[in-house]
Amino acid sequence: MSPSPTPIVPIGSTDLDAADAIFERFLGEVAYQQLAEWLPEHPHTILDVSRHCPRLLALMLDQGHTVVHAEPYPQRLGSAPPRGGEGEPGKLLTVTADRRLVDWVGDRRIDAVVAEGGSLSEALAAELSLDDLHRVLRPGGRLLLCVDSLVAGLARLADQGRWAELADVPAADVVLIPGADGSFSRCFWPEELHSILTASGFAVEWVRPRSVLAVETVTRALQLDPQQLGSLVTTELALAVRRQGESVGGQLVASAVRT
Repeated sequence: MSPSPTPIVPIGSTDLDAADAIFERFLGEVAYQQLAEWLPEHPHTILDVSRHCPRLLALMLDQGHTVVHAEPYPQRLGSAPPRGGEGEPGKLLTVTADRRLVDWVGDRRIDAVVAEGGSLSEALAAELSLDDLHRVLRPGGRLLLCVDSLVAGLARLADQGRWAELADVPAADVVLIPGADGSFSRCFWPEELHSILTASGFAVEWVRPRSVLAVETVTRALQLDPQQLGSLVTTELALAVRRQGESVGGQLVASAVRT
């Protein structure tokens, strides 16, 4: 497996910020390779409702797909996503729209949907978002999504000292985690994510953790040898398949098919 064109950050510093940056870039590489394996072989029309994922958008375009990208704030995307492929370029259509509800897309107009970057964790009523995504997909169309996991939610509640809310989590139907900016993020456990996908009319192919390897393991290995990135990503992807259905790490990734 060859890494994507964007390298990880320079390595050498051992301070916490540098370690966090290394792990975030590692997760970005995992997402990049996972999407590369998931994307259809031939050009399709893809609805991208991902949050702040220009490299993944560039990958879809590099593979020749027509991408309808929903962006509430187009200036965040910049003039164009970075490109790195050598194939026939795809076509990008950027729409200023709410990515949580795609009522601006007609029925059965889309071949595939990519919802990376935890975009559906922004949708507190994720069930309604999934119903809408099911509506716009053609029969047999596929959905790839990434959401915040319950593990991440519990950790954030503990960091905030919200012990009462932490104790209430086992009895909660929906787990919402407050952010410092006043926003909320919805967190899921694998069984819940599988259930709401099924209820929206999807056949679930798999639900996997985005990361199984420990943060300390990844950052230490890459601080010692940045060239280990490719092998670490390969290991991570294999572990995610083996740990399918488990609530591990900060994010869950799911693939589903519209029935």
